[in-house]
Amino acid sequence: MTAAQDAADPAFERAYGALVGLAIGDALGMPTQSMPRERIRERYGRISDFVDGAADQPIAPGMAAASVTDDTDQAMIVARLISDGSGSIDAHAFAEQLIAWEQAMLERGSLDLLGPSTNAALAKLQAGVSVEETGRSGTTNGAAMRIAPVGVAHPRGERLIDAVVEAGRVTHNTGLGISAACAIAAAVSAGVDGADTAGALEAADAAAREGETRGHWVAGASVPARFNAFRRYAKGLGTEDFESFLYEVVGTSVQSQESVVAALLLVERGAEFPFDALCTAASLGGDTDTVAAMAGAVLGAVHGAEAFPDAAVRRVLDINGLDLATLARRLLAVRRSSTKMR
Repeated sequence: MTAAQDAADPAFERAYGALVGLAIGDALGMPTQSMPRERIRERYGRISDFVDGAADQPIAPGMAAASVTDDTDQAMIVARLISDGSGSIDAHAFAEQLIAWEQAMLERGSLDLLGPSTNAALAKLQAGVSVEETGRSGTTNGAAMRIAPVGVAHPRGERLIDAVVEAGRVTHNTGLGISAACAIAAAVSAGVDGADTAGALEAADAAAREGETRGHWVAGASVPARFNAFRRYAKGLGTEDFESFLYEVVGTSVQSQESVVAALLLVERGAEFPFDALCTAASLGGDTDTVAAMAGAVLGAVHGAEAFPDAAVRRVLDINGLDLATLARRLLAVRRSSTKMR
């Protein structure tokens, strides 16, 4: 497609926006990831633009401003696999690419490696455990952080839920991990269809409830239940109290029922100013890059890439060598093909 054709296609703007928002949120959170809120405030005040990773950054020391992390890298792996697979992901091919990605990170001296659930699952897979069993304890946000391309590639419905399960089976085959990923994927998918913020969050809630019924049972608080319990209270808070509430009560750790809920609350809060919402996510402390990446994917899908400053879009694409427009077109082709087959 030409640039003119892209501009005339609202679905492209939103699909592209989902990928762009993910990358921008990820890059904004890069320098603050795994840091406490107090230390972020001492060093940066409040994140308002891309900044370099400091020499003592625990995960990304010395990384250049606007660099993306594992969230975007792994989402790109998912995007390519689902495009090549006409909407499906082969679990073994996915595992091989994740292992290769981590090896490349190690060779570069990077500390940005696989998360706890993914790492444990892949170790089991390499030891001969079946794909159906490797992800039975995966409850963290690894599946949710990289799921946005699945939401672009599939309309809402049973096939989307199945695709989320398929994409997370090897690492996050639990009701909690699947529910969290379903929430982000469905919100993105709804945005691509033209839903507003309320519609996207309604889709997230419904899909998260369906996702809880899939995979292996594990003890843990419900993602949709926590989101709905917190959202009414969060709406009445001023800026400072809202940010404290996310950090101290909702939580911003790698646990799905914390970080995914925080991201959804930021989506609701950021309906008018999406880029500011991502800056807030990057300033919170904890798993900042992932919270901002997930919120960015949904905000981008709902509002389109135009929701983010042109300079920020160009910078994150150029520094990381990302061709997100081509990936968005390929994912939309999968979506439209599956729609025609119904």
